[in-house]
Amino acid sequence: MKIKALVTASAIAAALGAMSPAWAQQTVTWWDFFSGGDGVRMKALIEEFNAEHPDIQIKGTTLEWGVPFYSKVRTSAAVGQGPDVMTYHLSRMPLGLSEGVLSPITEEDLQTAGLNEEDFFATALDAARDSEGQLHAVPFDIHSLVLYYNKSYLEGSRFLDDEGKLTGIESVADFEEAMQLAAENGSETPVTYATGDDGGTYRVFYTLLAQQGGTLISEDGEVLPGDSTDKAVKAVEIMTKWHEEGWQPEQALYEASVALFTSGKSAFQLNGVWEVPTMKDLEEGGKLGFEWGAVEVPKLMDSQTTWADSHAFAIPHQEGTEMPPEKREAVMTVIGWMEKHAIAWAEAGHIPAYKPVAESEEFATMQPNATYATLADRATYDPRSEVAGVASPAYDAAENIISPAIHGYMSPEEAVEQVKSELQSRMN
Repeated sequence: MKIKALVTASAIAAALGAMSPAWAQQTVTWWDFFSGGDGVRMKALIEEFNAEHPDIQIKGTTLEWGVPFYSKVRTSAAVGQGPDVMTYHLSRMPLGLSEGVLSPITEEDLQTAGLNEEDFFATALDAARDSEGQLHAVPFDIHSLVLYYNKSYLEGSRFLDDEGKLTGIESVADFEEAMQLAAENGSETPVTYATGDDGGTYRVFYTLLAQQGGTLISEDGEVLPGDSTDKAVKAVEIMTKWHEEGWQPEQALYEASVALFTSGKSAFQLNGVWEVPTMKDLEEGGKLGFEWGAVEVPKLMDSQTTWADSHAFAIPHQEGTEMPPEKREAVMTVIGWMEKHAIAWAEAGHIPAYKPVAESEEFATMQPNATYATLADRATYDPRSEVAGVASPAYDAAENIISPAIHGYMSPEEAVEQVKSELQSRMN
């Protein structure tokens, strides 16, 4: 009897299923490289999307950041086993294009997502295009170098206004005066950044180069063309002086460089916006013994600009496999939803690349993000080159050549010539 009842129940269920309207749920395979606070926020966004979209479900996987991620993308796309959508650094766009792993993002795709090109900051959108202007990714944020400051070392000086906000830094000389003041007021390391690793060294060097109007790699592949060589030497000289004066840490790795600021030993920190949650968490937990702020990197040289990159969404080209229209529609629906909910992502310190969120009242009250959001229109992205961008030979050169130079192991001129030789050889 029990067996017969089970058979009958199964038959009824099958019949009901056959009578139900067709409902083809789309599963979107998602790869990202987010860990820490970024990872927590992205997982929360994915869970929220899945809860709101029973017909589209994101199946997310987090892979190791950097070279491992991009290698995995390349090999998986070559055999048609890549994800449906992935996060991608726009600074690695030239590499992705050369490898043929990025699918074009069409105007129809954007319409499906409920987006328009005009919705995005031009700096980020331009970095997402190929040489012919075709989009190959949708920018999600703008993350950049910013200047964090500890107000306690600047109290009563010209570098804090009546509201306790940083002011009066309009040149390298001004910044060095502020660091000297901080040293006299007890700061052990007036400015901290990761002087012993690739990212920290590269971003400070590149910002100083860009503020002089210098070019690291030209469009035709020349490293430090024209007077950019002299400007690069000037950038290394400045960083070297900060070492000689004892203003910056000795061969600091990333975690140590952050700890110098959070522990109150540094008056300034040159680091990415992604450390904003660290500061807020310490402050809210009562573990921060000082008042702090963060601003766009001041105009230290000839113009105000700073190194920046973007996380973006891309659809990998799958060798031998064409994505069905219904799957692509689902993928673009995911991308559009993420862009419109980017305020949650901004909590990680990022500036939304999607203007309706970046210009919203909610973002305007988000501090310190809204204070440094001005950089979005004048940020300088990495050169459009296969040897530049995150986890690239340009970053390696910063760690292996520029970092030793600013610690006195070679002259700025020697370092720059080595950088030129190393990067040029990678393109020949």
